Amino acid sequence: MGNDAVRISIADLTVLLTDALEMAGALRGPSSVARSIAMVEREGSSHHGLVKLRDYVDTLNSGWVNGQNHPVVTDGHSAVLRVDADNGFAQPVLEDVRDALSRKARSCGIALLSIRNSHHYSALWPDILPYARDGLLAFAFLNSRSRLAPFGGNSKLFGTNPMAFACPRLGGPPVVWDQASSIVSAMQLVRAEKQGEELPEGIGIDRDGKPTTDPARILAGGAQLPFGAHKGSMIALTVEIMAAALTGAAFGFEDSSPNYPGAMTSNAGLSMIVIDPRATSSAFEERVSELCAKLAANGAARVPGETRDPEPFHNSEYVVVDDRDFQNATRLAARKGS
Repeated sequence: MGNDAVRISIADLTVLLTDALEMAGALRGPSSVARSIAMVEREGSSHHGLVKLRDYVDTLNSGWVNGQNHPVVTDGHSAVLRVDADNGFAQPVLEDVRDALSRKARSCGIALLSIRNSHHYSALWPDILPYARDGLLAFAFLNSRSRLAPFGGNSKLFGTNPMAFACPRLGGPPVVWDQASSIVSAMQLVRAEKQGEELPEGIGIDRDGKPTTDPARILAGGAQLPFGAHKGSMIALTVEIMAAALTGAAFGFEDSSPNYPGAMTSNAGLSMIVIDPRATSSAFEERVSELCAKLAANGAARVPGETRDPEPFHNSEYVVVDDRDFQNATRLAARKGS
């Protein structure tokens, strides 16, 4: 965040974001997307919050995403929900099916959500944290346009393919983590390029498959590299299978966004597994709490999720946002009601 900052309530920030998205054509569920952005901004993320609003708007203006989509939900199995998001944003769908998915998990012990033909351009943790707050475990898998070379490969094949996990614990906030399969995020590359910074070695390769520390060469036809070499590559492969092959969505290498100038999102897939721990354990939250205590005593910097408020944010809360991002959002929303 720069030296100039603006203090704004969650309520006002959400309205501002909603107005900007509506002005760009997001007429179904813009407030769901806005709340997701606000949650990430509240956490202090510099890569997935308000800074991405321009990308959402440009994508809507490009015609790549359907801002007036009509998702089709298929409930044909006791433990499965299938959704065709009609080329729209995923967050409204995720909110719409949350209660039904939770009921299935409690009834069957486990439930699967399969979403295809959708766009997700934010962090995953806001989508799974509500399940953990409700006493459930949740895993999420999301694929995206190709940016990542597999271990030993010489060109991009996978997306940065994040996965996320959340579960409850006794006496503390839920355990939550959300990570990409790449060493750094695509937004970090873009920011490094804009600021003229070199990257550490091992982050990416150029279009010829040669190692480079220049973010511009990675972005111009090169590829990012997976964390942990072959281990991260296998995670990316698994996410691609879980999010695309399992759901019937497009693989990252099948993405058509380059045909829509300005488009930043991917038409891809998302799957989520929700588990009721009471189906197998009578003391799950207590055991997780014991494990987290051992983790903290072992010298770990923090238990994943501890930096996130254990309670849902309140509209009366205030966040501090970068002034440039705030002014950009204000301009994008300026015509609302005019």
